[in-house]
Amino acid sequence: MSSAYEDKPWLASYAPYVPPELPLPKMSMIDYFEESVKRHPNQSAVHYFDHSISYQELDDMAEAFAALLAEWGIGKGDRVAVYMQNNPQFLIVQYGAWKRGAIMVPLNPMFKEKELEYHLVDSGAKVLVCLESLYASVAQEVVAKTKVAHVVTTNEADLLPDGMKESISLLNDSHKQRFADTIDMMDVVQQRLNMRAPHEEVTPDDVACLVYTSGTTGLPKGAMSLHKNIAFNAEVYRTWMQLGDKDCVLGVAPLFHITGMVGHIAVSSLVGIPLVLFHRFDVKEMLRLVEKWEPTFTVGSITVYIALMNHPDVEKRQLSSLKKCYSGGAPIAPSITEQFLEKFDIYIHNVYGLTESNSPAHAVPLGERAPVDLESGALSVGIPVPNCEVKVVDLSDPSKEAAKGETGEFAVRGPMIFAGYWDKPAETEKAFHDGWFLTGDVVKMDEKGWFYVVDRKKDMIIASGFKVWPRDVEDVLYKHPAVKEAAVVGVPHPYRGETVRAYVSIKEGFSITEEELIQFCKERMADYKYPREIIFLQELPKTATGKFLRRQLRDEAREASLNQQNA
Repeated sequence: MSSAYEDKPWLASYAPYVPPELPLPKMSMIDYFEESVKRHPNQSAVHYFDHSISYQELDDMAEAFAALLAEWGIGKGDRVAVYMQNNPQFLIVQYGAWKRGAIMVPLNPMFKEKELEYHLVDSGAKVLVCLESLYASVAQEVVAKTKVAHVVTTNEADLLPDGMKESISLLNDSHKQRFADTIDMMDVVQQRLNMRAPHEEVTPDDVACLVYTSGTTGLPKGAMSLHKNIAFNAEVYRTWMQLGDKDCVLGVAPLFHITGMVGHIAVSSLVGIPLVLFHRFDVKEMLRLVEKWEPTFTVGSITVYIALMNHPDVEKRQLSSLKKCYSGGAPIAPSITEQFLEKFDIYIHNVYGLTESNSPAHAVPLGERAPVDLESGALSVGIPVPNCEVKVVDLSDPSKEAAKGETGEFAVRGPMIFAGYWDKPAETEKAFHDGWFLTGDVVKMDEKGWFYVVDRKKDMIIASGFKVWPRDVEDVLYKHPAVKEAAVVGVPHPYRGETVRAYVSIKEGFSITEEELIQFCKERMADYKYPREIIFLQELPKTATGKFLRRQLRDEAREASLNQQNA
């Protein structure tokens, strides 16, 4: 007898243009990029602020960087680290490294010395390419402690025409810097622009990137994303979101993150369409560039959409081109999607994925509305994408399958799943069970094959013996018109074991007391669930990808409680 998951009830919800299975990639990502260069050499590959760079220009600069790597002896399997914001140079480095068969190591530009050192040492990177400001403030002191032998620096305004930088507020603090112990990226490009480096053969099975996990369950681990993993999910995006020659991608997710890597860079290069970049996320600049370049598709964290909704000028701006909006990386309260739809007549489609699944594993079909689970109130993360096998397993025993409608841990497998963690065989083995990747997310599937993420296993709160999922409480908080952002954690309590605490930021122009908000929640949920404490913050702490730092809030609260007990 087949299981509920083998029957794949979700296939009935597929759009007519989405097949149950997509063909597996036969080329590497660098091959797909070079195909787009040949097909559309004069098409814009990047719109960076108000300046456009064509596919041919981008490829020429990538060849120049590859020539430099060849001079240094950097080739197949060597690691090239990139430490910058959403700048076009990121793509130059990526494609140049791939031409040499090297592995990209994208790094969070928010890293400080200790974090940067860990990632450079763990990856064994031989080359570091970074923004001048980051080299001066962080990397200069770190490089000597690592295996990095060569450093290339670049400026966020380097690729802009003379005079354009002055009109862009995000670049007001930018100034050109040169260092005796680094090579300038523009010198590399200008001196080697007509050079073609010897290319290494790159297959779909080669490692394309080491994309580091956020470290929410320990030290960050480098997920080995193969070229075929990235290429497959780029094709998923193209097919599922119906992306073609007339589309344009808005780059709101950080490029160092798997969403930016696949949902921005890979899919735009596969289709051969432009990617809009603007150094770092800024709502005002985003609004301006949406009007200028009219992007049609984006995928980003829900905090991007919340920031957009709460910007004072947003109702005066034209956003009608953005018809294909997706959000992933964190649970979405149903009330947020309703508010956004009411305000802009644009529906935010949910998408579910992880670093290890190279972005999408599940998504809401384009043009469809995600259902809400009546029991938990969770907005569905969608249905499995083509070729993605899924099941829900027992939280304590992954060999046991949960029945349809029961909660358990999400287990997935398919051509999008990564090859393992870099230099960490024990961690890799622990992450899989019988060939299935265990996501750590607690989910359920309904009769039609729609999936609902209840929460992360490690985020569950046990108050007086009752299980409380933070997302349940956050969904209720978002229903209050004054609440802008909300994150819920469990904190130690002498009687209840743990109690529910909410961290909340309030919308501009609103005012509410802790007691009023607690009462609002109390009237709408079981007694054991509602928050006993609410702490108001100007803004909730987030990762660079827009996820709320729930673990940081929880750890700080528990440390404060412990100090109080010991006082």
